[in-house]
Amino acid sequence: MADRTGKPLATTGAVPAAVVPGNGDSPRGFLLAAVAYACWGFLPLFMKGIAHIPAAEVVAHRIVWSVPLVGAFILWLGRTADLKVALRSPRMLAMAALTATLVTFNWGVYVWAISVGRTLEAALGYYINPLFSIFLGAVLLKEKLNRAQLVAIGFAVAAVAIIAVDAGGLPWVSLGLCVSWGFYAFFRKTLPVGPNQGFFLEVMLLSVPSLAYIVYLESSGQGHFTDTGIADVVWLISSGVVTAVPLLFYANGAKLLRLSTIGIMQYIAPSMVFLIAVFVFHEPFGMVKLMAFGLIWMALVIYTGSMLVESRNARQAAASLKA
Repeated sequence: MADRTGKPLATTGAVPAAVVPGNGDSPRGFLLAAVAYACWGFLPLFMKGIAHIPAAEVVAHRIVWSVPLVGAFILWLGRTADLKVALRSPRMLAMAALTATLVTFNWGVYVWAISVGRTLEAALGYYINPLFSIFLGAVLLKEKLNRAQLVAIGFAVAAVAIIAVDAGGLPWVSLGLCVSWGFYAFFRKTLPVGPNQGFFLEVMLLSVPSLAYIVYLESSGQGHFTDTGIADVVWLISSGVVTAVPLLFYANGAKLLRLSTIGIMQYIAPSMVFLIAVFVFHEPFGMVKLMAFGLIWMALVIYTGSMLVESRNARQAAASLKA
């Protein structure tokens, strides 16, 4: 997920649910996933360009303009059967409404954070997300944590504590993004539809209140689509493009990659967001934040190393069974 921002869904082990373990990586899959992560990495630059528009209005347009793009893609693929089943199932519609609510909250916090100069906090939230997903798996699914995962989670908690003490309060932007996306990914796994169809179902459900909100803004003179010039029109329509297109690239690339490859690639986007925050937006990055991010980076190195070892052991075990 998608996210950050349309970013990819992660399982409780922070590996996208759409990915199926395979024998190797496809160059085409790597390219598609890399394009998706790069788009998400550059997303703060786009959001900064529309920082003068309220976050709620931006999110509403992201939803509305995503619908025709993803809908056309699904029709082109001829994969509408899952949607027809979902639309006839009250349980699936209820779960889609829940995940749609979570992703809307996530998008709203993200857009607002960029607009008010808190991009570093957004990057921190998405760095923490894989570790929070592991925590969710332990708490909700009773998955057993290994020693490396426990250490990694401990480092993440310490990083949040350092920032909280320095700021005089919890970094709610980071935690809001992390928690909302973590639960979104967790519940999204219960929707037995493909990633493209699931995303379309979510934005389709959201499109009705979003469109009503846009109509209200425009009719009351508060909107930016009809009253403020062609530039805002282009920006707002493009918000649907930058939301839907990376997700489509990712969904079709991830299934051609190994779990371990996606597990490493997921750090591309928050790393780019971090660099943009520091070197383009010039957000303050003092010693305290350096200590906190340092702990997070150490945690991710430990977690990723553990994941790669487990992946290698699983492949060796599978190979020995075939022998």
